[in-house]
Amino acid sequence: MINDTMYALGANRSVIRDLFEYGNERAKAVGRENIYDFSLGNPSVPAPKAVNEAILDIVSSVPSVAIHGYTSAQGSEKTRAAIVNDLNNRFGTSYTPAEIYITCGAAASLISVLRALITGNDTEILGIAPYFPEYRCFTEANGGIFKLVPADEKNFQIDFAALDTYITENTAAVIINSPNNPSGTVYSEETIKKLSALLQEKSAQYGHAIYLISDEPYRELVYDGAAVPFPPLYYKNTVICYSYSKSLSLPGERIGYILVPQTAINGAQLYAAAAGAARASGYVCAPSLLQQVIERCADVRPDLTEYIENRDLLYKALTKIGYKCVYPKGAFYMFMEAPGGDGNKFSEFAKKYDLLLVPGESFGCKRFLRISYCVSQEMIKKSIPAFKKAFEEFHG
Repeated sequence: MINDTMYALGANRSVIRDLFEYGNERAKAVGRENIYDFSLGNPSVPAPKAVNEAILDIVSSVPSVAIHGYTSAQGSEKTRAAIVNDLNNRFGTSYTPAEIYITCGAAASLISVLRALITGNDTEILGIAPYFPEYRCFTEANGGIFKLVPADEKNFQIDFAALDTYITENTAAVIINSPNNPSGTVYSEETIKKLSALLQEKSAQYGHAIYLISDEPYRELVYDGAAVPFPPLYYKNTVICYSYSKSLSLPGERIGYILVPQTAINGAQLYAAAAGAARASGYVCAPSLLQQVIERCADVRPDLTEYIENRDLLYKALTKIGYKCVYPKGAFYMFMEAPGGDGNKFSEFAKKYDLLLVPGESFGCKRFLRISYCVSQEMIKKSIPAFKKAFEEFHG
């Protein structure tokens, strides 16, 4: 007997992955250099020099057993100490290693926290469009109900009138993602303050904590002096799910953490439940080598020069052609309004010019398309004529 839900997830790739695999097949026919693949959020900037130096030093100077052996289930205490030292220095907090659980990336963090919070088939988890589509998968696969709050398509902050109506007595948590995938926007301090006030009000109304899950793989990728508010400073019942995939260009290494502040309501129990969920999911003891790298590099920041240049190049070129785009302040995605108002239709049409653009319906915004500009500048430059031809033919 086969689990039908798991079969459906495995047999049907996400739209993003499907587009990526389409590009791989198409490249066999026309050459990789002629495919303008903007599908995956795969960092094009190399890992910082300090990361590679740490890896080389560890493998050359640390005994093999110490490199590759098990750590504690929740992660090495030295690594967790390095992480909280970085957080405390940056945000004026006083976290301890006991509040950190090291995971195999943000996905493992999110799944562990969601499993810890979903207590029955009526438990509701709220996401805010545009959102990362795996939130729904992670929630529903673990027995919860996922509810998507419509997007504020004017400013891409939060539609608080809509959010207010979506929160019920069964709401366990709200997930936010800032800097945002796919829009590239950063939630303002005003937005975080209003969100905190609303969650405090609703928690009091329903007699239980409604947690805020802050999914933060792009926290360090911000431009133009934009500041990313640190949600626990505004709302005590915040859980952080962090990944080094984007900040240190390590997506294939799968390393991140959960932060459960003990000042949160039932913080100790929630931490233990997340640890139990990680255990039940087989997510104990994240890769030891990468933990030792993070121990040395928790305070290393990425060089954003290339991403900024890519953003500026692409934004100026597309808007000059006539496309309407959300100007990104963070991450490495551009959200573009689809000519004709249907992202699915234009994504399919753009394949004619070997432009691979992800339809916004996957993120809860059907009128838009996501463009990942973490690619080579050469590819962006070569793609501009294709964007122009697609625009002109679609309107012609």
